[in-house]
Amino acid sequence: MPAISLDQEKLTDDQLKTLDDMWRRCVRRIILSTTLAGSGHPGGSMSSLHLLLMLYSTLRHRPHDPGWTERDRLIVSMGHISPGVYAVLCEFGYIAEDAMLLEFRRAGSSFAGHVETCVPGVEWNTGNLGQGLSAATGMALALRLRQRDARVAALMGDGEQQKGQVSEARRFAWKYKLSNLLGIVDRNRLQIGGDTQTVMPQRIRDEYAASGWNVISVEDGHDYREIFDALRRVHRRDVPDPARPSVIVARTVMGKGISFMENNAHYHGCALTEDEAERAFAELGMENALASFQEKRRHHRLFQSAYCPAIPYPEIHEGSPREYGADVRIDNRSAYGAALEDLARLNNTGDTPKILGFSCDLEGSVKMKGFHKVSPDAFFEAGIQEHHTATVSGAVSREGFAVFFSTFGVFGVSEVYNQHRLNDINGSQLKLVCTHLGLDVGEDGQTHQCIDYIGLLQNLYHFSIFIPADPNQTDRIVRHAAQHPGNCFVGMGRSKTPVLTDRDGVPLYGGDYRFRPGRADWVRRGSDGAILAYGPMVAIALEAQRLLEEEDGLKVAVVNCASIKPLDEDAVIEAAGTGLILTVEDHHVETGLGARVAGVLADRAVSCRLVRLGVKHYGHSGAPRELYRMEGLDAPAILDAFRKAHAAVRSGK
Repeated sequence: MPAISLDQEKLTDDQLKTLDDMWRRCVRRIILSTTLAGSGHPGGSMSSLHLLLMLYSTLRHRPHDPGWTERDRLIVSMGHISPGVYAVLCEFGYIAEDAMLLEFRRAGSSFAGHVETCVPGVEWNTGNLGQGLSAATGMALALRLRQRDARVAALMGDGEQQKGQVSEARRFAWKYKLSNLLGIVDRNRLQIGGDTQTVMPQRIRDEYAASGWNVISVEDGHDYREIFDALRRVHRRDVPDPARPSVIVARTVMGKGISFMENNAHYHGCALTEDEAERAFAELGMENALASFQEKRRHHRLFQSAYCPAIPYPEIHEGSPREYGADVRIDNRSAYGAALEDLARLNNTGDTPKILGFSCDLEGSVKMKGFHKVSPDAFFEAGIQEHHTATVSGAVSREGFAVFFSTFGVFGVSEVYNQHRLNDINGSQLKLVCTHLGLDVGEDGQTHQCIDYIGLLQNLYHFSIFIPADPNQTDRIVRHAAQHPGNCFVGMGRSKTPVLTDRDGVPLYGGDYRFRPGRADWVRRGSDGAILAYGPMVAIALEAQRLLEEEDGLKVAVVNCASIKPLDEDAVIEAAGTGLILTVEDHHVETGLGARVAGVLADRAVSCRLVRLGVKHYGHSGAPRELYRMEGLDAPAILDAFRKAHAAVRSGK
């Protein structure tokens, strides 16, 4: 494995010879792997190959210890060049050549069509273009917080610079002076649709310069000496402003090294035919081993074991929960802010904070001011850049920090679903706390009334979903989320919420109460039916329950399903034992709690009358209580719906 020091003046002849030999072997692997698989991206892999080889040769890393904490990081943002990445990782001893060639793009293999962290040496699963720089920014920020001198490089394509998230990442990196971050743009001027300047004109160097970055041009991105000189300039801080991040824009050629592939967009995402592979190997002066590997591939069944990098999580002390009395009336978001401030005071006491906070120009609305005041160096204001913030906070959460990202629901879930999906795939441990959910946003109107967060987030396999019913439960859920690894969504509305009490007026979620995921709370017991709700709907359900008891003599249970995912399925089945379940939620009626309850009943083959109340269309602009009335979600409407359903059950209809 060549280890080239950026402290040396120039590359030696031996190093250049070694790099050239490596390049030839890597081109062979790129052609073999994609032709064997019948798919893949050989052209772009060959465009970036010289850059990849030089980066892995100069970065500080240990192939025998891929998780070495002091390593430099390389994030390959255009994950489709996986053949090139895997080919280079073979050269550096991370993986075996046969495994890569025989398993590439096969079901059950680690060697996927886009790079994944199950291959040692890969730092971040990529493929959805435009997110890699944000992830690299998160890693650079984490390294700086830990006072490590490691560097982070993000290799990007020129086509993906069209993505708005790249601009967001550039601005964030400049604001926080992430001088340990290096961007490299493969400027081959081709994308799937043809010439980048035809598809979408851009001035890449000018755009980075306008964002405050140091910009270095490499006129020949296949000249190792020119690439080395550019990397050495950044290493030696020979740039206009050493406190800023830097970017190298390298002119390259798609399909470099094979005459009929060069500057041909067709080979961006199209494997060579067997005849074309024969021509390519002839040009390289190398034996065509395609037939031999085809035979081996047909009989290859035992795949290389996936690499599972450890994802650290800090030890968080939850402190003593705050308790809000029955006479207190505040919003859940204020309880969240107070709990987060407590956690910061308790845990962010050393040189390196344990808990970090991110927001997008809504610090006051999401109640993070207390956290910011207590831990100013642990709070990051990202501006109106939700796409980048979702990714950067997710990336930082894999680096041993408890990370809270807070904004409104429409911005933190609906707008950035894809970013959270990639976070989830990458094993992030993000605490996504969103306020202003549902019709409770009121006068801000339908554009701000997030009514789809459960429907979206339940698709992400590793996200929990918790919706507290009052300030006391909010406090305890937030402290629980901070203590435990994994992705977690905590949601709440905008309005003040009454403190829930038992029949004697004692706060339900005070005292010794501790939140447990997957456990529902029986706020009231009853045998004539059960109302299942969460969040602000629990208080309204209790009002309907009281009226049913006083006016109809019915004993109705009220169940608080604060843990939406995991859901307390046993509680659902127990509620079904009353013969009637009515779900109430400030959420799209087809994709929230009611839908989850219906699924449980169907899966368990349990017969029960089920009535689902929820939001049936985009809301109006008005006071929440009026919007609830219009949607049939206030106490009189719940009362009426329950009476009708109960009468139908009794009549056997």
